[in-house]
Amino acid sequence: MQRHERVLTGTHFEMGNWACTEGAIAAGCNFVAGYPITPASEIANLLAARLPKVDGTFLQTEDEISAICSAIGASWAGCKAMTVTSGPGISLMQENIGFAVATETPLVIVDVQRFGPSTGVPSVGLAGDIVQVARGSHGDYQIIALCPESPQEMFDLTIRAFNLAEKYRVPVFLMADGFMGHMREQIVIPKKDQIKLKNRKIAEPAKTVLERQDFLDVDVAPMPVFGRRLKAHVTSSCHDEHGMRNLTDPEVMHRYAMHPIEKILSHRDDIVQVQDDCEDKTIALVSCGTVSRSAGAAAKMAQREGLNVGTLRLLTCWPFPDKEIRAVAERVNHMLVLENNTGQLYPYIKAEAAHACRVSFLGPQTLGQIHDPRYILGRIKEIIQ
Repeated sequence: MQRHERVLTGTHFEMGNWACTEGAIAAGCNFVAGYPITPASEIANLLAARLPKVDGTFLQTEDEISAICSAIGASWAGCKAMTVTSGPGISLMQENIGFAVATETPLVIVDVQRFGPSTGVPSVGLAGDIVQVARGSHGDYQIIALCPESPQEMFDLTIRAFNLAEKYRVPVFLMADGFMGHMREQIVIPKKDQIKLKNRKIAEPAKTVLERQDFLDVDVAPMPVFGRRLKAHVTSSCHDEHGMRNLTDPEVMHRYAMHPIEKILSHRDDIVQVQDDCEDKTIALVSCGTVSRSAGAAAKMAQREGLNVGTLRLLTCWPFPDKEIRAVAERVNHMLVLENNTGQLYPYIKAEAAHACRVSFLGPQTLGQIHDPRYILGRIKEIIQ
């Protein structure tokens, strides 16, 4: 099969970063800007070679700030745009993540997380950016973040990330890590006609922007992309439904902040995905991303020993799956939260679950290393005793 085809249908044995690359191209991505950073560099390298062959553009910028700004601009020019980085890059991008939220810009941001803080350990995976991507920019807002647990899901969820970005006009994060990015497993890519894609709604021409709603629609306003004679007005300052700057009207200020939030939360049932294997279980192992593999293995070991243990895997960590967590909490006696960090989602999970069951946290034995399933099993036995 020629590598200039957008969809490389077939069975492959490749790393997660390769799967993310092919997922982006299969999703219709035609612009990527990035700055090399371990452990995400393979995605940039592969896209630099692949995108030009499918009529796309890869731009290596001087830093991560330029990368996200370029991707935002490309999105407003009508491209399906993406940037890819790791934790230090996410830190640099925060102001413009806020800009993308405020201007309702569809954009995919791939974060192959690594050990921090600061420069940290570039080659070691760590789920260190889980809260940062949702709360790192100032003000109140909602984004979408997806958490793959395998190279196959790096492909599948990259496509889903583009579909959600296009459907809801919002930045969407793919929260991988160094372990997932460099893991090699079987990846099955379906035929092109089996991949369902979403495209943004485009605004219709009008004499002035005042005759058209381009922003602040809870049901998602059509996007007035540039280059189509749409006379769009785009600002990240407080603006009304037409994009006109307004810094004095309290009602406009309220809608400017709240309607993009409501746009995500009112559609959260379409966005949030979990895998719930906790029916008739007494202990739930709650996890997302790479550590979910250890959770699944530990649950199987526990079940073989006759212990009543299930798993709740968060494929979506933002918007936060509060309803799903509460529902499981009301069926089990204990939730054990597993994260490859010091407990970033744990307070959010505990806030939703503690009314119904006990909730405790278990980080890895050594920070930056994957949980040993036997270590998790040991904690399960302690809980039961």
